[in-house]
Amino acid sequence: MTTSRLAPVAMSCGEPSGIGPELAEAAWQALGTELPFVWIGEPAHLPGTVPHVVVEDPSEAASVAARGLPVLPLAMPGPRVPGVPQPAQAAGVVESIARGVALVQEGACSALCTLPISKQALAEGAGFAYPGHTEYLAALAGADEVVMMLASAALRVVPATIHIALSEVPAALTAELLEKRLRITRDALVTQFAIAVPRIAVAGLNPHAGEGGRMGREEIELIVPVLDKLRAEGMSLIGPLPADTMFHAEARAGYDAAVCMYHDQALIPIKTLAFDRGVNVTLGLPFVRTSPDHGTAFGIAGQGIANPRSTIEALRLAWRMAGSAAPASPETLDAGTHA
Repeated sequence: MTTSRLAPVAMSCGEPSGIGPELAEAAWQALGTELPFVWIGEPAHLPGTVPHVVVEDPSEAASVAARGLPVLPLAMPGPRVPGVPQPAQAAGVVESIARGVALVQEGACSALCTLPISKQALAEGAGFAYPGHTEYLAALAGADEVVMMLASAALRVVPATIHIALSEVPAALTAELLEKRLRITRDALVTQFAIAVPRIAVAGLNPHAGEGGRMGREEIELIVPVLDKLRAEGMSLIGPLPADTMFHAEARAGYDAAVCMYHDQALIPIKTLAFDRGVNVTLGLPFVRTSPDHGTAFGIAGQGIANPRSTIEALRLAWRMAGSAAPASPETLDAGTHA
């Protein structure tokens, strides 16, 4: 039985017709009493490959975890239909997220781990108007600016711009945006990853980081001035660096996180290094939120073959971050030690 004084992690149910219910059971099977978490959802939607225990309060999670997956029940109409979202369940999926946030905000849970949702299913079934989890969480928390980080044992990356066309990146990449991304990243590394003086590597936008202006001037005119300003305030920043040489092992040893200029520049290296172990972390919220770095996987839902590794790592990282006990070096992210 865990002896930690931390409250359990809240886990929202995600899309019932996806692999979320299977991931919840597999995570409990892997973690048992090692790390207390409580799944918020309709008990009837669980596959039943492991036992579950219905609780009335998250505080019961640690004491019942030896007997089964702790479940905070949230009634939803109709059965789970793997691979086929049910519109009537969409409102319940949204409520699961909101309830998880409320539990963390009131101190009943220490962090939130969200299982994958289908934005289309929520929009069609519940009028969900947000682009995704992150924006909804920001609205619930009243956060003005949030940042997506992908974290693994080998690498932490933050894309400055995310889901936009590559042709739109130069116009979207402003000095104000980059400065905000860097500040939020630095603050989170200090307060939630327990790194006293974070070292942040910053990628250039262009090949060879512009090569002195011969391959583009964004580095000279935009990125360098921002870095110089923040360095003058005491931030430890490296770059702008050529993106093709900053992700090998020796280079990664020199920094704690990398801020990249666009989606693929950040996500290709981490998904190459840790395809099934990456964790999505939302920085800038007043609480800890992690998520597995994949979607609902409707195509394999209900087959019992979903890989739970990213979910397990998301729970472990949420637990460490909630205790402000994340290791200064990312090498122990996979080690299974806890606060």
